[in-house]
Amino acid sequence: MRARLPALVAALWWGSMTAIGFLAVPLLFAHLPSPSLAGFMAAKLFAAQTWVVVACCVVLLLISRPKSAPALYPWAKAAMVFMLGGMLLALLAQFGVAPRIVARQDLRLWHSVGTAMYALQWCCALAVLWLTLQPAAPAAVVATAERSDDGD
Repeated sequence: MRARLPALVAALWWGSMTAIGFLAVPLLFAHLPSPSLAGFMAAKLFAAQTWVVVACCVVLLLISRPKSAPALYPWAKAAMVFMLGGMLLALLAQFGVAPRIVARQDLRLWHSVGTAMYALQWCCALAVLWLTLQPAAPAAVVATAERSDDGD
């Protein structure tokens, strides 16, 4: 289970971003009676999504190295910049861009910036998911199998 946890968390991160950004929010604008109501609801969904991103990234960071080893797992070495980048983008979008959109301050500019940041977050999540799904090196597979035989 522990070996698959990074992929499950990364899948939650990427899948939730995909569902919110590419399905739920467009449906709000297509079916709610006014763009302002849809925008209000979209802001709530994106705020909730920010905390999903932060939680997923924190969990990934916490499980990125074995308990008794100083080195990171191979997937974590490769994914670290994407985990930190995705979390930073989410927080910047929530606390830097979203308030400007809600205040309708240069709406076209800030909406474009927010959309670009969301797309970059989505790419970070996809990269982390991809890296967590990479097959382990043969030595790592043997070490994992030995640990699981010891009752792990």
